[in-house]
Amino acid sequence: MKIILLSPGESSEGFVFLEKYGHVTRHKDKLSLIKDLPTYDWVISFGYRHIIRKEEIDKCKNPIINLHLSYLPYNRGADPNFWSWYENTPKGVTIHFIDEGIDTGEILVQKIVKFQNSETLKTSYDTLKNEVIKLFSESFDGIISKQIIPKKQN
Repeated sequence: MKIILLSPGESSEGFVFLEKYGHVTRHKDKLSLIKDLPTYDWVISFGYRHIIRKEEIDKCKNPIINLHLSYLPYNRGADPNFWSWYENTPKGVTIHFIDEGIDTGEILVQKIVKFQNSETLKTSYDTLKNEVIKLFSESFDGIISKQIIPKKQN
């Protein structure tokens, strides 16, 4: 199986578990690779800061999986951890499919994460990052085998 991880370099350390599924390419946040996405069995986005157009999404073999550091539908888009604190919305992580909207795709799994008032943006970001990678590693078999059924967002 060919898998590509779209993410900034520092975000890819926790994804070693994917290597048991086959060939994994780590890609450091460049838009130029988008045309090659259909050559991969699975595309995973984590911290990827570019919008992938619907035409490109539709060419992929499987839906593109996104790991997002908020409890969707709250805090879509960039800097969701900051917005969850600023707007006092539920804090957590979500794994969902990418569609033509911004963080509006069907939800696969998500988890509420509780924090103490003493948290900083940095410590809460690190916690959320670790939680989403852990949730993804626990859910990936169910996602690719289609045992986890995606649910539409509200």
